[in-house]
Amino acid sequence: MSEVKLAAESRNEFGKGAARRIRRDNKVPGVLYGHGSDPVHLTLPGHELLLALRTPNVLIALDIDGKTNELAIPKSVQRDPIKGFLEHVDLQLVKRGETVTVEIPVQAEGELAPGGNLLEHVLAALPVEAEATHIPESVTVSVEGLEAGASVLAKDIKLPSGVKLAVEDDAVVLQVLAAQAEEPSAEGEGEGEEAAEA
Repeated sequence: MSEVKLAAESRNEFGKGAARRIRRDNKVPGVLYGHGSDPVHLTLPGHELLLALRTPNVLIALDIDGKTNELAIPKSVQRDPIKGFLEHVDLQLVKRGETVTVEIPVQAEGELAPGGNLLEHVLAALPVEAEATHIPESVTVSVEGLEAGASVLAKDIKLPSGVKLAVEDDAVVLQVLAAQAEEPSAEGEGEGEEAAEA
């Protein structure tokens, strides 16, 4: 679990105009909330935040105004739909030793059984409970040799020590779909129709 330190500034300007000014300075507006405390509105460094968010469920050590140190995990990230830059981030306050519910990416490894079948990620991310400072970055599942119709359930996934499922055991995470049959020829279609009529 990686921990990234970011210097943040508290802010008391709100609204679209203020947010645009913040983004013009290559910074990102954000909100820190949790533990029953009032939300704290922040300005965060854009480039450093973007790098940090490349790690799923990254633990962010916030130095707010050089006075307060808080730990947080990203809960909601808004990006510009066209350009992809960060528009806003919601951060959840966490404490060391506290259990949090997060979603971790599921990565498949191995080759499916021959036949051109497709692997569908029913759950792209697996909901789990983990200690805030020990959230796994991802889980890896072997799909080696799986045939059409096979499924990987949540309970089949080996989780790191101290991490528990936050979803039903029998929730389908991955499933193997049969390869699409080739379109029958026009002649074949006609024969099929005649046979059906007969």
